[in-house]
Amino acid sequence: MGLFKFIFSKTFLIQLALAVIVLIVLAFLALKWLDYSTNQDQRIEVPDLSKMSLDKVDDRLATLELQYEILDSANFNPDFPRFSVIEQVPEPGQFVKENRKIYLTLNPSGYRKVIIPDLIRKTRRQVEPTLRSLGFEIGDITYKPDIAKDAVLELRHEGQEIEAGDELMKTSKIDLVLGDGSGRYSVSEEDDENEEEQEF
Repeated sequence: MGLFKFIFSKTFLIQLALAVIVLIVLAFLALKWLDYSTNQDQRIEVPDLSKMSLDKVDDRLATLELQYEILDSANFNPDFPRFSVIEQVPEPGQFVKENRKIYLTLNPSGYRKVIIPDLIRKTRRQVEPTLRSLGFEIGDITYKPDIAKDAVLELRHEGQEIEAGDELMKTSKIDLVLGDGSGRYSVSEEDDENEEEQEF
């Protein structure tokens, strides 16, 4: 009976109320400290860094107390300046905490070089899709005497003959020299002269 009376006594109720108040205050202070230490209320809007050079990116992010890291270079995009930002993560407009890293992908200095495969004596229908799939453009089409019609006899770039294993910049224009199907092979001027001498 003494314990029962003590639980419902004024002294115990006052101590219990004080203990609850202290617990609430401590919980409130702990939440405030956690909120402050993790910057829960601090949000920074990610700016649009597209087409910016690294110098401008550095200045822009420094004012916002954000950092950046370069991931890699993408395929060259002529719509963006060289070495400028072509992609970013997080995207513009998202909100992040202070000192968050923004991951950047840069536009390279130009198109990469592509190795020319062996396409001689293959048909035009085979060669054109192959060159386009490698990123080249098809230029002028000319014909030379040859037994095979539309067989590729030469590949040329800016007037110079190119061979398998040579490297050209992607998007380069390649001219094709094809056989005309006339039923004879082309001969050089020296061969013509030798044939004339043999006739005499």
